[in-house]
Amino acid sequence: MNIVLWILQVLLAAQFVFHGWIFLFPPADLVDIINANYAPWFRIFLGVAEWLGAAGLILPGITRIMPWFIPLASLGLAIVAGSATVYHLSRGETSSAIMTAVLFVLCAFVAYMRWKVKPITSRQSAQEGRG
Repeated sequence: MNIVLWILQVLLAAQFVFHGWIFLFPPADLVDIINANYAPWFRIFLGVAEWLGAAGLILPGITRIMPWFIPLASLGLAIVAGSATVYHLSRGETSSAIMTAVLFVLCAFVAYMRWKVKPITSRQSAQEGRG
């Protein structure tokens, strides 16, 4: 199960890094479309939040420093994905709503599994267990 969770974490992180990149550095042909739907400050906020969430899915587990950030980052990304689902449903964008709903479920799954079922131990508690 640990391998499955790591694969999910890496794939989710990649997805949110990509989407955050589009929000932070939109291609020239999308700038007007994105700015018509989101205030520029909110678009930048979402892009940064997605990048930070992606980092929170990976870095605490790799370094084993404050690994309790993983379920928090995943929960935060679940909130972003859930909100995006509601937004896309309100606009009648069914395919986008389905995709963000799937992201919501996967983020919520990772959050629960890393919190209750298969948490990553911190470097400090792993060393204390050996001593």
